[in-house]
Amino acid sequence: MAIYTKNNSSYSFILESYIHNLRFNTSTTPKPLLIVTALHESHIKASIVCAQMHGLEMKIRSGGHDYEGLSYVAHVPFFILDMFNLRSIDINIEEETAWVQAGATLGELYYQIFQKSKTHGFPASVCPTVGVGGHFSGGGYGNMMRKYGLSADHIIDAQLVDVNGRLLNRTTMGEDLFWAIRGGGAASFGVILAYKIKLVRVPKIVTVFNISRTIEQNALDIVLQWQDVAPYKLDHDLFIRLTMKVVNNKTIQATFLALFLGDSQRLLSIMNESLPKLGVQQSDCQEMSWVESVLFYTNFPTGTPVDTLLSRTPQKMYVTYLKRKSDYVKEPIPREGLEGIWKKMIEIRVTALTFNPYGGRMAEIPEDEIPFPHRAGIFYKFQYATSWIHGGDEVAKHNIDMTRELHAHMTPFVSKSPRRHSFCYRDIDLGINHQDKRSYCEGMGYGIKYFKDNFYRLVQIKTKVDPHNFFRNEQSIPTLPTF
Repeated sequence: MAIYTKNNSSYSFILESYIHNLRFNTSTTPKPLLIVTALHESHIKASIVCAQMHGLEMKIRSGGHDYEGLSYVAHVPFFILDMFNLRSIDINIEEETAWVQAGATLGELYYQIFQKSKTHGFPASVCPTVGVGGHFSGGGYGNMMRKYGLSADHIIDAQLVDVNGRLLNRTTMGEDLFWAIRGGGAASFGVILAYKIKLVRVPKIVTVFNISRTIEQNALDIVLQWQDVAPYKLDHDLFIRLTMKVVNNKTIQATFLALFLGDSQRLLSIMNESLPKLGVQQSDCQEMSWVESVLFYTNFPTGTPVDTLLSRTPQKMYVTYLKRKSDYVKEPIPREGLEGIWKKMIEIRVTALTFNPYGGRMAEIPEDEIPFPHRAGIFYKFQYATSWIHGGDEVAKHNIDMTRELHAHMTPFVSKSPRRHSFCYRDIDLGINHQDKRSYCEGMGYGIKYFKDNFYRLVQIKTKVDPHNFFRNEQSIPTLPTF
């Protein structure tokens, strides 16, 4: 175990290496008293025991992609338990399983799978520097979710260190806790050391395309047709992400980014029948291996070596000042609604919207199977993405306010009672757990929006396994009140 205090010359490097939202890397950002970089399960136990003895809050960090910095920032005395050294990956192709430690990145996992098999993969994010621990425990989604569902749907065992320092697996932790850590945010219940996952089959050749159209190029009609077919009418092998952004400060560009688990000829047949307005041509399609498609989706140039996935340094576009929000849509937005949204986007000029279609396997899994509840009836989830390159409170306030303004404008078109949000896109605007007698009621604010009725079961499990609420953060699962 290596411990870095503020007096250590490597402290700043270790702290900043896994901060991807520069809003939380300023001179005024609260800093941890120390950083513990665990090398063994015993180091996790020691961290838990010491934190309780000294009344310190413990932040658990795997990849650092959390949008609100909750794994490395607090306004009380705290330290970071950083998992990046615990990153072993043990793949068993014969059983189609893998044990993956929490500090591994998705890129490392994908690369190791590819080294063992060209016909296996795993449904998770296409951002290769995301840490396994946070991604899987929050549900984890990617561009194979219409075919296979979430990352958490494929977790079959886990190793977790609980509040008493015990190393538990699925059998010893029990099915309730095992349920909670597959989509309910494991950092509320313990420290995940590793997950055992079930791999999925992928073809040797997949097909991708990336096509953009502006308003002047009939983007509105294409988006309307995309809404009609992308969630529930397209082949489950096909996922088409839609991103809308302002270009040249005057028009909207809609970009359609596809992954098809098959060859280009079959893809063209599906597109000509189901989404003809996009006008996909053979020249738009690129055939490649599944692991190469991850690089394509992450905007690496075609031909980038596969071992690029092993880099733990994110692309510059992922290290910036940012604000993210999310919403779920349960019915297509009408033409006049889209026109109004685009007008508002052009007016504020700072926010892109990325739409991820649901349906397929996502609609077949019951919403209480794991804590992640957003299943049948969801057309798509979208993310508000605002990024800027210069620091300063005024710049940040302007960009955050504009994001909130667009979020408010979208109210008529999104889910209601509750207005649903993605836990993997944590948003502090939804509420903060103050860790006192108010915490349960305040936790209901964000908890119901992230988990719907599954929130109540998560609270019961939390109260049982961590009654004194040691594992906590600003949006953790609260314990039942003890008035």
